[in-house]
Amino acid sequence: MTRVDFHTGVADKLGHTCRLVRKAWRSGHRVVVTGAPEQLARLDVQLWTFDPGDFIPHARLRAGQPMPPPLARTPVWLADRPADAPDAAGEVLVNLGPGLPSGFERYPRVIEIVAQPADEVASGRQRWRDYLAAGLAPTNHPQG
Repeated sequence: MTRVDFHTGVADKLGHTCRLVRKAWRSGHRVVVTGAPEQLARLDVQLWTFDPGDFIPHARLRAGQPMPPPLARTPVWLADRPADAPDAAGEVLVNLGPGLPSGFERYPRVIEIVAQPADEVASGRQRWRDYLAAGLAPTNHPQG
């Protein structure tokens, strides 16, 4: 069964995501991050720059793009659609988007990042209800 964790009240969504991805990667987990393409493009840049002393190996996978075989072992994927990521690509799915990510059921753990603006809070509450309707019991981890 999928474990769902919500990180709510996040002041800096991409900064929080960078720290979360770094922690998961350092713990040996493979991670897929999903969200809007523009958001993933900004995250891609930020993963390179948020901490000059860190390198987090990651790759970008756009919708419908096949995974390049030489990158198969990459531990962190930024994917427009998590369903496009290969089965072995992730143990943790991080959702930055407003909707329930397709194919979330195949991940042992899903982390939902909910920032402070009202529209983010509203979509986060809807995702919480959607997970409950799917028979899951999300856990909230307030950040602020």
